[in-house]
Amino acid sequence: METTTAQQLVLAEVQKSALIVKNRKDLYFKKGEDPLSSANTLQYFYFIMSGKIKIYDIDFKTSKEQTLYLLSHGDMFDVVSLLDKKPNQYISEVLEDAHVIQVPLADVEQMILEDVKFRQYFYHYVAAQLKSMEELALSLSFYDVYHRVLQLFARFTHTVNGKSELKVINNLNHEELASLVGTVRKVLNRTIQKLKQDGIIEVSRKNIHIKNFQKLLDKLTV
Repeated sequence: METTTAQQLVLAEVQKSALIVKNRKDLYFKKGEDPLSSANTLQYFYFIMSGKIKIYDIDFKTSKEQTLYLLSHGDMFDVVSLLDKKPNQYISEVLEDAHVIQVPLADVEQMILEDVKFRQYFYHYVAAQLKSMEELALSLSFYDVYHRVLQLFARFTHTVNGKSELKVINNLNHEELASLVGTVRKVLNRTIQKLKQDGIIEVSRKNIHIKNFQKLLDKLTV
């Protein structure tokens, strides 16, 4: 989820909360580590301060991966375990060295009850995650890879003063992008080439840049 001013404000609120400050633990993870096990998320809640962590599942028969969430600055994990008190079956992997704040679940539950600002943001965040999962399910069911990639780029594009930039996923390799849209690297590579030919993106130094965001949006409506 892309960082917003609201997320930054809530993170600031979390950092100064007496409850969180007392029991928080700052954790630092290196690329390639699996930091957020199901056992941990039954005891602790995590606020992502920097870096990138993917949450995914895998079909061990085919080795095909599907990324469910891509966590970066401003995100929280695991909302589902916090609410239903059951372990998740997800796998996590650090894609970019990460700093997270670990907080006991009971402290977060108390914040939800007592801190109006945090409670409002928390429910907004839950709604956003539900919408994201709905969009993923619909995308995998109804759209081809080309349109799924368009949707992915549209979701992570941030426009300021008429300039559009791809955030969070701009420097991911093609294998990670393929996992986000439910395909394989070979198919994703062809799709990236088609987007370049269509004048929608540019690729330089393994980074993807949005060349024509309006054309991207137009293609989504076709």
